[in-house]
Amino acid sequence: MVDITHKTSTLRIATAQAIVKVSKPETIEAIEKGTVPKGDVFAMSKAAGLLGVKKTPELLPDCHPLPIEYTGIEYTINELEITVLVTIKTIYKTGVEVEAMHGASVVALNMYDMLKPIDKGVEIHHIKLLNKKGGKSDYKDKFRRDLKAAVIVCSDSISEGKKEDRAGKAIITKLEACEVDIMDYIIIPDEAEVIQEKAKLYQKQGADLIIYTGGTGLSQRDVTPEALKPLLNRTIPGIEEAIRKYGQDRMPYAMLSRSVAGTIKNTLVLALPGSTKGAKESMDSIFPEVLHVFRILKGARHD
Repeated sequence: MVDITHKTSTLRIATAQAIVKVSKPETIEAIEKGTVPKGDVFAMSKAAGLLGVKKTPELLPDCHPLPIEYTGIEYTINELEITVLVTIKTIYKTGVEVEAMHGASVVALNMYDMLKPIDKGVEIHHIKLLNKKGGKSDYKDKFRRDLKAAVIVCSDSISEGKKEDRAGKAIITKLEACEVDIMDYIIIPDEAEVIQEKAKLYQKQGADLIIYTGGTGLSQRDVTPEALKPLLNRTIPGIEEAIRKYGQDRMPYAMLSRSVAGTIKNTLVLALPGSTKGAKESMDSIFPEVLHVFRILKGARHD
């Protein structure tokens, strides 16, 4: 299976259809009057469809087991055609398109099985996905493409050449994947005055993003949050919460991180953990969706 552990859960919705075509009007009449020998076609097929949706990951090897939180099955009759619509909702890391199409297929097959004793000409057509929402494709076009960022590594040991930086480079990799230009990348010691000086400098130079990594823990030299908070016009607690929630779901020490998010005028300032894993996971937790902040700062309305 594809690794989806880096993804975040969102509301996912998918609707699929199948069309069952009978060969004579008498078949439709028997369905509507409930005189089909095998029983109530619509009720039985709905039950089969619900089971089909739930069984999808057991039959298709690459499908992830996921919580199905809503399944709706609807029928529409148009002359000799019965259109089956299956809508599925979940809050999870991956979509439910295959589950919806599988459910529609099973509904149609059950109708075929129940109708074949009275109609040898039943056919199944147009099993397909009609629409889906909630995945990354719903958000990818809502971000500005002219953004530039400064990445600042706060570490005494790295600035002294005793260790190699990996966290800052992980941040840069994620930014480049999100089409954000890197205007500068520097390494500084854990000194509050230097931290503040760099924030003011890059904000004046027009940086859209200033991302610090390191100094957000609880040691005596971890002063990045204390240095940055007096400079922020506004904090953004939701970003901080998203970072810690994502980390806490993956390891129990994430609650000790003091990541910071806020703005200096129209510049977004982030202070992330200094470990490579902590920095990478923090970026995964909020990017690229956090870039929507720049549309809001420019006056765009929330969806």
